[in-house]
Amino acid sequence: MGPLTVLALILVWRWTPPPAAILLTIGLAALLYGLWPLLRHNFSLFYLVQESGVYGLLGLTFSRSLLPNRVATCTHLADKLHGPLSPREVLYTRRVTAAWAVFFFTVAAVSILLFLFAPLRVWSIYINFCVLPLVGAMFLAEYLVRRRVLPQVRRAGLLATVRVYLATPQ
Repeated sequence: MGPLTVLALILVWRWTPPPAAILLTIGLAALLYGLWPLLRHNFSLFYLVQESGVYGLLGLTFSRSLLPNRVATCTHLADKLHGPLSPREVLYTRRVTAAWAVFFFTVAAVSILLFLFAPLRVWSIYINFCVLPLVGAMFLAEYLVRRRVLPQVRRAGLLATVRVYLATPQ
């Protein structure tokens, strides 16, 4: 739970004023303290919290960037890769950011629903063997749509995008 907790705390402290961040940090600590006996004796629940938490935080990160007066995550990355974007490209990248947010929230929700209502084996297969191929399929689908919607746009490739993302302080 360490990496997920640290990530959650970093986001809380970046996104909220200090008094709210203090309250949220205390709340998270209390939640973890209260749930720890249950998590310790139920490893599958531990993994559910970890997996759905990561995808939920990703969904929150992407959707939060769509709020008014913010730059959408995909718009920011495309601008770093290709320089100033046209209005059409900005609209497209905002929509792609929304699509990724929905995708990540859906992955988290399906994980929770499978955990609650399907045999543990089905949930495990989904998390361990289906999610990463789904992420790859999402990248491929977005690439194919982008080629059709914005045929004139230069293509930088996935590795260049990852490099820009990792080098961006936001």
